[in-house]
Amino acid sequence: MRRYLAAILLAAATVLVASAPAGAATTTVQAEAYAAQSGSQVEPTADTGGGQNVAYLGEGDWLRYDNVILTGVTSVSARVASAVGTGRVELRTGSATGPLLAQFTITATGGWQTWTTLTAAATANHPVGSQTVFAVLRNTTGGDFVNLNWFTFGDGTPPAQDGWVPIDTAAWNAQLAEFRALTPRPVPAGTVRVPEFNATCAYSHSHPDDPIIFPGLPGASHMHSFLGNTSTNAYTTTRTLLANAGTTCRPAPDLSAYWIPTLYQGDRVIEPKDVVVYYGSRLTDPSATVPFPQGFRMIAGDAKLQTPTPAGSVNAFYCAGPGGEIGRSADGNWPVCAPTAVLMFHLVFQDCWDGRNLDSPTHKAHVSYSYDGTCRGDYPVAIPNLSFLIAYPTSGSSSGLRLASGMASSMHGDAFMAWENRALGERVKNCVVQKAKCNTNGDF
Repeated sequence: MRRYLAAILLAAATVLVASAPAGAATTTVQAEAYAAQSGSQVEPTADTGGGQNVAYLGEGDWLRYDNVILTGVTSVSARVASAVGTGRVELRTGSATGPLLAQFTITATGGWQTWTTLTAAATANHPVGSQTVFAVLRNTTGGDFVNLNWFTFGDGTPPAQDGWVPIDTAAWNAQLAEFRALTPRPVPAGTVRVPEFNATCAYSHSHPDDPIIFPGLPGASHMHSFLGNTSTNAYTTTRTLLANAGTTCRPAPDLSAYWIPTLYQGDRVIEPKDVVVYYGSRLTDPSATVPFPQGFRMIAGDAKLQTPTPAGSVNAFYCAGPGGEIGRSADGNWPVCAPTAVLMFHLVFQDCWDGRNLDSPTHKAHVSYSYDGTCRGDYPVAIPNLSFLIAYPTSGSSSGLRLASGMASSMHGDAFMAWENRALGERVKNCVVQKAKCNTNGDF
C-alpha cells in the first residue's frame, strides 16, 4: 500500500499527508516522495510497513519536498537507519541554503535497515503555511552515512492509542507553569461571587462532519451546526484551529470549535440565534480548577438516546421569556412557547478530568461529573465546568421539531479546545479560582 502511495506521490511531486486519528495533528512525508533530489537512490525497505526508503545519502546530497504545511508545527521527526553514523540531516525551508527548520544528528543504529525515529524541536518563528522543505545531508568523514524513510511535522500532540489521546506532558507542564505564575487581579467590591466567565458565540456554518467522532471522514456524521472557529470540518485538528484566526466567538482568543446537532422544524433549518458558552465551577472549592489543556475535547449528551421527553424531564428543551411554555407538541416531546418566548436548551459538560488524556475512545471516558462537589479518584483534576446555553429563534409548533440526530433526547454537544493559553489562564485564575463573575471580556 505504501509503495502504491509513493508511486502516486512521485508522479504528482507532492507530499503524503497521513490519515491520522483524532488529535494526531501530524503531516507525514515519505522520504521517497521528493519533488526533486540530488545524489540519492530509492530501495525497498525492511522497516515496518514496507515500501521504499531513500538510500546512499552523503555530504551535499539533498531532497526537495513541496507543499509541506508548517503552520503550528513545533516538532519534527525523522525515521533513519545508519551503519556508520557521523553526520547530520538538516531540514531547511525555501532552498537548500534557506532558514534552518530542524536538524538531526545521525549516529550508528546498527545497520542500514535498522530503523529508529529521531525527534527535534522546530526552530522558533519558522515560515508557516505551505512551504518547500529541503533535506540536506552533511557529513565530514566522506561516504554514505544514512538512509531515510519518512519525516513527520507535528504540533506536539501525541498520536492516539486505541482511541486514547495522551497529553503532551512537556507542553502541559509548560501551560500549567504559566498558569500558576499568573498573579490574580484584585476582585472589586460588589462583584458577584460566582465562579464564571463566558464566550458568546454565533452560528458559523453547517457540515455533516464530526472531527472528534469521525476525524478525516467528511459526510460521515449527521448534520451539525458549528459555532466558534470558522474552519471546523472533518479534518480539524488542534493545529488547524490555532492556525485559523476566524471565529464567531467573543473573545477573539477563543479559537475553539463547538458544535451541536442541527435543529429542524419540518424541513426548515432552525440555526441557533445565540449560544453563550459558560466556563464555571460546581465544586465546593473552585480554587482547585486549572485551564483546559490545549487540544482538549469532550462530548456531553448522547446522540443515540431516543426516548420520550415529556414536560418536566431533566435535560430537556424549554421556553424562556414572557409567556413561557403554553403547550406541548402532539408527541409530547417538545414545548410550544408563547410568541414572546424562545426555545432554549442548557447543555452541561463534565468538570473532572483524568489528567492524562486529551480524548478517549468514547470521548467521555477521560472525564466525569463532580457529583459531590469534588474531583477525586480516577478523575482528580478540576477543569472549568463548560456549558452551552442555546437560544433558538422559534416558538416551536404543535407538530414538533426534530434534531439531525433524532428525537429531543438525542441533544448533545462537542467541544474542541483551542484557546490562546494566556487568555484562558487569566480567566480561570481571575474568575473561577477567585469565585468572581466575569463577562465575555474576562472583566469583573
